Amino acid sequence: MAVHVKICGIKTIEALEAAIEGGAAFIGFVFFETSPRNIEIDIAKELCLMVPAGVQRVGLFVNPSDEELEAVLKHVQLDMLQLHGKETPARVREIKKRFKLPIIKAFGVSTSADVVRAYAYTNLADWYVFDAKAPEGFTAPGGTGEKFDWALLALEEFDKPWMLSGGLTPENVGEALLVLSPDAVDVSSGVESVRGQKDEAKIKAFIAAAKRV
Repeated sequence: MAVHVKICGIKTIEALEAAIEGGAAFIGFVFFETSPRNIEIDIAKELCLMVPAGVQRVGLFVNPSDEELEAVLKHVQLDMLQLHGKETPARVREIKKRFKLPIIKAFGVSTSADVVRAYAYTNLADWYVFDAKAPEGFTAPGGTGEKFDWALLALEEFDKPWMLSGGLTPENVGEALLVLSPDAVDVSSGVESVRGQKDEAKIKAFIAAAKRV
């Protein structure tokens, strides 16, 4: 079975269409003000209405308050919430109980200790994402364009499906999928022409490369 693909940081109709035409299973919308991929609520609302049935609309948040989540969900029809900050298991439980949406919990990875943090979220998260840990001073917890040591995940067996993220590109996603067997791959900066601006040709090339493996 071919790996699923998530294209994250979509902000335009053109990028959305490229992802859908290419066969992406997940479309990510970033609601984090300091990210170059941050999307305004009214634009996200319109784009989400264009996503066909069967493709998951994912809202990415970083340490969100209930008020922040409510402000988005009041207007934007999302299928899943991706928590990309330092949300504790207790906080994930609160969000899931209150908003009743599946949760993708992301973990920044630089050592094996970062990977095993996922086990504390058993029965809370519906998916895991393993991303490269952002360096000190970086304004967002992901989207760095850097990859981490994939071998850190090679011997792990998780109780939930998981996504590989961090530094993936059309050129190296095939290599990654020969080393690991994630349920999905997640890309943002690797399909951009400049930081925060998606490249439609790169989106399609990434999806095609992932599905060839």
